[in-house]
Order: sequence, then C-alpha cells, then structure tokens
Amino acid sequence: MISNETTRTIPLNLLLALASLVIIIGGMRAGSSLLVPLLLALFIAVVCTSPVQWLHRCGLSLRLSVWVTLLVIGMLISLLGLLLASSFTTFTDSLPTLEKELNEFYLNALRWLAQHGVSISPEQFSQWIDPTHATQLVPTFLSELGNMLVQSIVVALLVVFMLFETLNFRHKVSLALENPAPSLRGFQQFSQTLKRYLAVKTVISLVTGVLVWLTCMILNVDFPLLWATMAFGLNFIPNIGSVLAAIPPVILILVTPEGGVLQAMILAGAYLVINLVMGNLIEPRMMGRALGLSTLVAFLSLVVWGWIFGTVGMLLSVLLTMTLKIALESHPETRWLARLLGPADERQALGGKRVSDSESR
Repeated sequence: MISNETTRTIPLNLLLALASLVIIIGGMRAGSSLLVPLLLALFIAVVCTSPVQWLHRCGLSLRLSVWVTLLVIGMLISLLGLLLASSFTTFTDSLPTLEKELNEFYLNALRWLAQHGVSISPEQFSQWIDPTHATQLVPTFLSELGNMLVQSIVVALLVVFMLFETLNFRHKVSLALENPAPSLRGFQQFSQTLKRYLAVKTVISLVTGVLVWLTCMILNVDFPLLWATMAFGLNFIPNIGSVLAAIPPVILILVTPEGGVLQAMILAGAYLVINLVMGNLIEPRMMGRALGLSTLVAFLSLVVWGWIFGTVGMLLSVLLTMTLKIALESHPETRWLARLLGPADERQALGGKRVSDSESR
C-alpha cells in the first residue's frame, strides 16, 4: 500500500514540476532573440556533419572537409538569394497594381451579389473582410523572413564554430564524464534522427516546390519562383504550412485580368493534389513510423513553439518536439511520455508492453 506521506508528496511534486515548466517556457520566450540563432545554428551544424564525414572518408582532412562543406552551402544559398531578390523586387514593384486589381474584384463581387438579390453595403462587408489584408499577407510573411535573413550572419558564424567544435566532441565528452557511453549514444540517436528527418523533409519540400513552380508556369501565374520557394519553406510547418503557401498565388490569379475563378480553382486543386500526394502518401512511406508524431501533438507543437519563438519556432516545431521525444525516451521514468507523443501503432504498443513485462519480471 502507498503510505500517507507518499500520497501527500504527489500533488506537491506535480505542482513543483508544473511551476518549473512555466518558468522554463517563460525564460525561453524571454530569451527567444538569443535562443533562435543558437537553435538554427545547432540544427544546421548537425546536418552538415554528414557531408563533412563523407568528405573525410574520401581522403580530405576534417578541417578541410568543414571548409569545403561551408563553401558549397554558402554558394547555393547565395545563388538562391540572388534569384529570390530579383523576384521579390519585381513583386514589390507590382504591389500597388495588385492592390488596385483586388479592390476592383472586391467591388465586382459586391455588384454580383446585388444582382442575385443579396444586398450588402461596402461598409458592412468591410467589417467582415478587409480586401487589403490579402495584399498584406505576403509582405508580412516576407518581412518575417527578412528578419531571419538579417540574423543569418550570426547563424553562419555559429555554424562555423559549432562544426569545428564537433571535431573534438567525443573526446571532450569522454574526458568530462565517467561513463560517456549513454550520453554519446543519446547524441548519436538524436543526430541520426534529425538527419533522417531533415533529409526526407527537404527532399519532399524540394519536390513540392518544383511541382508548384511547374503548375504556376503552366497556368501563367506571376512570380512562380517566389511561390515555389514559399511552398518549399512553408512545407516544413506541419498541418497549416501548405495552406498558407497556397493562399497568395490563388488570390493573385483570381484578381488578375489574365486569371479568373476557373484558373484559381484549378490552381487550388493542384496545390491540394500536390500536398495530399507528397504529404500523405509519399512522405509517411519515406519517413517511417519511428520518426512520426501524432497529429494532435504536431499541431500543439506548432502552436506552442510558434508562441515561444515566433516564425522560427513554427518552422522548427517538429524538430524541437522530436528532440524532446528523444530526451524522454532516454530515461525509463519518462519513456511513457515519449510514447504518448508518437503516433498510434499497435506494433509499438505491443513492443513496449513486452519490454515492460520483461523488466517487471
């Protein structure tokens, strides 16, 4: 039987745990300006270790492998940045024309409703829908993206230092800990899981971006490279990322004279088919159940990490939650929480039951 003293301590321990969690979350949100570059640099550095190790196996020294990897990544990012800068400049110059076309579409919609017996005054309709918000959606997102790019110099420097630090990571852990095997095992598991997730997610997002670019080219949507890049980046945000990526080009083709309702519906249908096929059919097969999170947990992680770290938290929500899941799996007392974060899988449940039965025996 459980003693009365033990029973009394359970609510107190729970209260202390919740209070500690609130303090930690509040501290992370208060220090988000410092933590965001560190998290971005950490994830990039972990991913960059794979090409560094591959170049080292090909005969290059570790330091030279790091510099070659950084040089190649820098060239690719610079090339993409130049292409996006040109497209974004053209898009910014066209914003006044787009806003005028959207206002005309807005007034035509009111006339069409009036012809069909639905009389709505522009003032009343403006209380429900403000047409200028549609044109402000993309610039708002791109301004957030611009703030991330401003921090790219700090992130790049942190990645350089972290990559060189990982060259002696195992040796330092071996000297610092009496039993470094569990810590090294946990870091290796985290590194492998992160690399696998990012590799699969990047390939899926890249294919999604290419398909969006081809679709926009076929339907003669303006700024196809901008929408393809947006589809690529927002695909990392679970659940709502693909929806957010589809809104601006659909509105654009809807209000432009060359487009219309039919082409907007075709474009929206193309986005839907692309994301259904890539996100619900191909991605789960490539990702595997081991890397999955339940749908509710993925959405809650999007809300929580987005509230703590903003746009970067939304982009890294799955990665941060998977890191938390790996940390919970490493300790027997918190392993049940890690299983709650994962998807429903009968084989995993049976496997966990067998492990617990064997441990109890």
